[in-house]
Amino acid sequence: HEDWGTHLDGKQVQRWAEALGQTVTAERDREVQAFEQGLRPEGPANPPALLAIGMDGGRVQTREKQGENASGWREDKVCAITSYLPGDGTRKHPPEPLVTTYVATMGDTQAFGKLVRLEAERRGLRQAQTVLAMGDAGNWIDPLNERERLADQRIVDYYHADEHVHEAGRAAMGGDTPEAARLGEQLEKHLWKGQRAELIALLAGHAERLGPPRESDSPDHPRRVLASNLGYFQTHQCHMDYPKYRAQGWPIGSGVAESGVKLFNKRVKGTEQFWNVAQVESILSLRALWLSQDGRWTRYWNNRPAYAKAA
Repeated sequence: HEDWGTHLDGKQVQRWAEALGQTVTAERDREVQAFEQGLRPEGPANPPALLAIGMDGGRVQTREKQGENASGWREDKVCAITSYLPGDGTRKHPPEPLVTTYVATMGDTQAFGKLVRLEAERRGLRQAQTVLAMGDAGNWIDPLNERERLADQRIVDYYHADEHVHEAGRAAMGGDTPEAARLGEQLEKHLWKGQRAELIALLAGHAERLGPPRESDSPDHPRRVLASNLGYFQTHQCHMDYPKYRAQGWPIGSGVAESGVKLFNKRVKGTEQFWNVAQVESILSLRALWLSQDGRWTRYWNNRPAYAKAA
């Protein structure tokens, strides 16, 4: 910076960012510890009418490998919490996202759940009229939502479910064929209209025609793919009542969380980037502070003591 008579190279910035991130992480962890001891954060002065909590995972390449033959790729967990102005149930006035804040960690689901719960309470979890849990029904997301009791309503991301619909259609009808496209369109109509029983019955009929998966079938064999997708809809059908959600003026997609993962990965993911876990944790904490849209980045710097300029 010319006022300071200094030149900053990339490595200097990286070291300073990691050092600052360590400070932010330590402060974050102290807040979690205080929360566990019963010190709840203050909710917002103007509680949101609608709060949506979306979670997803990314991929970070670390120097530490888990297991003898394992790679260094590990999952970072990201949560985006968004306040919404509900829509009126029409395409003309969809729900409007207002403010999104983030938390992210390399920790396990237990540690992540505590961060999410704390941030959700800070954003108005207890005061909001409605709280939604949005996601793709990933393996660790549903149990975390249940354990933390985060939401009034869980919603499986419609667009993710739609991908399963077309994958099932291709498995049932032999790949990218006109018949598969027609079946996919038929299944998609059932999904959009909330006709889950009809969708499941149609898939079950095709699964019966193909027969159950055999031990010799590869993971991408049509029988396995179709059976997997049938199980997906059977398991999550109670969170796929999309006509009801649209009528309430709620979002039906978790795109904010998925976009959030991309924003974090833009900084920490790359085939030539190798991180220590502590390193990447500090950057994730700093990134969450920077990306959050409620002004906390500015507040953080305003509350830090100023550096004295050398004479």
